[in-house]
Amino acid sequence: MNRRYLAGALLVNSLLLSTLFYVVVADGPLGPPRYALYGLTWIAVGVVAVTATRVPPASDGTRRRARLLAGGYFAVLAVAGGLVTASGPMGPTGFRVAFLPPGWGPALVYGGTLVNVVLMPARVVGYLALAYLIYATAVDAAGAAVSGVVGIFSCVSCSWPVLASLSTSLLGGGSAVAGAVTTLSYDLSTLVFLVTVALLYWRPFVGWDTPSA
Repeated sequence: MNRRYLAGALLVNSLLLSTLFYVVVADGPLGPPRYALYGLTWIAVGVVAVTATRVPPASDGTRRRARLLAGGYFAVLAVAGGLVTASGPMGPTGFRVAFLPPGWGPALVYGGTLVNVVLMPARVVGYLALAYLIYATAVDAAGAAVSGVVGIFSCVSCSWPVLASLSTSLLGGGSAVAGAVTTLSYDLSTLVFLVTVALLYWRPFVGWDTPSA
C-alpha cells in the first residue's frame, strides 16, 4: 500500500513539474486552466488504470484474440478521436509541434499527403489505457460464463468514446490540429473517458468481480 502511495505521489509530482516546465517554454496562450486539468487527468487516470488492472491467466490463443480486439478498438478510437485523419487542405506537410493546453500538448503533428497524425499526450495515453482495459476484459470474458462473453460485445460503454467523437466531428477545423481538438471537446471527452474507464475497470454490466492489482 505504501508503494502505491509513493508511486502516486511520484506520478503527480512528475506531471506537475513537466506541466510547469511546459508552461514556461510554450509559445503562446494555452487556454483555460480547466483544459490543463482535463489533460493531466487523462494521463494520470490512464496510467493508474493500466497499473491497477490484473489480467487473468489465459491461453496464448485467447491472449492473441484479445490483443487483436484491443488493437482494433484503439485504431477506431484513433480515427474517431482525431489522432489520425485523412489528408486535405489542412496546412503545411511534414512534422511540427503544436503547443496545446498542458496534457494535450505538446502535440507532435504530421501532415502528409495521405494522412494527418496528431499525437496529443492525453489522448494517446488515454486511448492506450482504454485499449488495455478492453484487452483485460476480453481475456476475462473468455474464461467467464456465456453471459460474460456476450456482455463484452453488448457493452455500450465501450462505444461511448467512439460515438461521442463522431457526434461532434461536424465542428471540424481549418488545420489538422484544429480538427483533432474540436472533433471531441475537452469537457465531453473527459467525462466520457472517465466513465468508460470506470465501467471497464469494475465491469458492472457483466457482474464480474472487481479486478485487483
